[in-house]
Amino acid sequence: MTMPRRRPGRPRRDESRPTREVVLTAATALFAERGFDAVGLREVAAAAGVDVATVAHHTGTKAALYDACFARVFAAERDVLTEAAEQARAALDAGPDAARRALHELVDVFVDFLEDRPETTALWLRRWLEPQRHAELDQRYADPLYRLVAELLTAAAATGALAEPTPHITVRSLVWATHGHVVALAAGAPGARERREFRAFVHRLLDGLYGSATP
Repeated sequence: MTMPRRRPGRPRRDESRPTREVVLTAATALFAERGFDAVGLREVAAAAGVDVATVAHHTGTKAALYDACFARVFAAERDVLTEAAEQARAALDAGPDAARRALHELVDVFVDFLEDRPETTALWLRRWLEPQRHAELDQRYADPLYRLVAELLTAAAATGALAEPTPHITVRSLVWATHGHVVALAAGAPGARERREFRAFVHRLLDGLYGSATP
C-alpha cells in the first residue's frame, strides 16, 4: 500500500500524542509569542503538522482555540495548586510555624510550575497587554486560582496562624512577582542562581508578612 507523501515543509505530527494536544501545544506557543491577532489557523496547522480542517475539527474557531489554550494551562496549574493548597490547609491545625512552612511549599510549587512552563506566563502577558479584550479568560482561568489561595490565607488567619487583612492583594502581588521572575529567566538571567535567589526572596517576603517560621 502506498502511503500519501507529506507536503514539503510541513512538520511531521507527533503521532505519540493525541492530535488535539498537538494542536493546542502549537497554538499555545504561537499565541504566547505573538498574541491573538497575529496568529492564524493556518499557522497553527503548519506548526502542528496538520491541515486547517483538522485544527477546526478539534478546536473550532480561532477564539475557541485561544480559549482552549488557556483552559489547558489552567487545568495543569489547578491540579498542582489544589494539591499543594490542600496540604497547606491540613497544616493549619499544627500551629503557626507549620502553617508558614506550608505556605513556603505552596509558593515553591507555583514557582516551579511557571519556571517549567514559561509559555504560561507568556500567554497571560500577551492577554494582559489588552486588558479590555478577552476579560472572560481571567474570570474562568485566573480568578479561581486566586480565590483558592486567598481562601487558604483567610482560613489561616481565622486559626490565628497569621494576620492577613487583604489576601486577594497578597495573592495577586505574589503572582505578578513570579511572572516577572519567569520573564527574567526568559530574557537570559542566570538560571540556577536566579531560581535560588527568587525562592529565598519569596520566603523572606512571606516571613516578613507573617513572621518567621522555625526551621
